[in-house]
Amino acid sequence: MKNKILINLLAFLFLLIGIQANAQQIDMPQASPSAKIAQKIGLTDVTVSYSRPSMKGRKIFGELVPYGSVWRTGANGATILSFSTDVMIQGNNIPKGQYSLYSIPDKNTWTIIISKNTKLWGAIGYNPEEDVIRVQVTPEKTKKKYETFEIGFDNMTDSGADLNLAWEQTSVRFHISMDPDPVVMAQIKEYVLDQETDNPNLLYEASSYYLNTGRDLDKAYKWIQESVENDPKYWAFHLKAKIEVALGMKTEAVESAKESIELAQEAQNPDYVGLNERLIKSLK
Repeated sequence: MKNKILINLLAFLFLLIGIQANAQQIDMPQASPSAKIAQKIGLTDVTVSYSRPSMKGRKIFGELVPYGSVWRTGANGATILSFSTDVMIQGNNIPKGQYSLYSIPDKNTWTIIISKNTKLWGAIGYNPEEDVIRVQVTPEKTKKKYETFEIGFDNMTDSGADLNLAWEQTSVRFHISMDPDPVVMAQIKEYVLDQETDNPNLLYEASSYYLNTGRDLDKAYKWIQESVENDPKYWAFHLKAKIEVALGMKTEAVESAKESIELAQEAQNPDYVGLNERLIKSLK
């Protein structure tokens, strides 16, 4: 009995030693290090997780990355796109969730592929039947040479941005967009219109959105008047001045801008002082 217990104990110790040995590894720099970028587009959180290969003296497109073949659009595992809400890519509806980004590079046209399969290693096992969309984009030659593959966002607006892929001296981009208006207007209806709120922050935000989207300026003016009466802030007076300008009320706009300057000086905010001074100057 004692021998059996001793044998089992020794076997368990050898198992632990084996597990520890297998778990050991040398930590060293990756040839294609992983990267993750995040960007707010409208009301959507967009993230991109990918690996970044480098040229290292190699010819990339047409050789290392063959023309006409599906490319993982990076290195190592598949490049993953995540959207917190429904979006549109080049005008195509994409439900919120995670997707793999593949592409087919060519000399004059690239095919961008959004796939629902996020479990593959690179493009191994890629199946076109799992595509969500395919879109055609035109590559551009860049003056800058990108030694390391790079993904980034540019051409930002309130409702969209371009996702740009760049490597060697080639750049391609596609547009990601979402419509924030129904979401924002639903909140304004719930918090401001239906409740007839006197909360100065909500009134400020609603009036600002109405001004920026060209909606009912009389209603926006009523809200911002209530906001500054309940809680006079320099940013609210500046918005009041901008709405008065839009309504053709130049004299009132100058007075509101001066009030904003005085409050901004008290708060030691030179940015708003400058904004109001330029607004007043534009009205002379």
